[in-house]
Amino acid sequence: MGEWTEFRPGDRAPNDGTYIEIGEASFHMGVNNPKKVRLNRGDVFPATSNKDRKWKHMK
Repeated sequence: MGEWTEFRPGDRAPNDGTYIEIGEASFHMGVNNPKKVRLNRGDVFPATSNKDRKWKHMK
């Protein structure tokens, strides 16, 4: 089984790093001025700008 790549508000961060807000179908829906958050492993993801968005680790 692989590691999750998208996270919902309330999920816990699997690794330290910066996470960015993405659209529901990120491959064709860009997000203007996406939120970015710095989280440590185990921190809870905050709310997104709308219910259809998720968090993704920035590489």
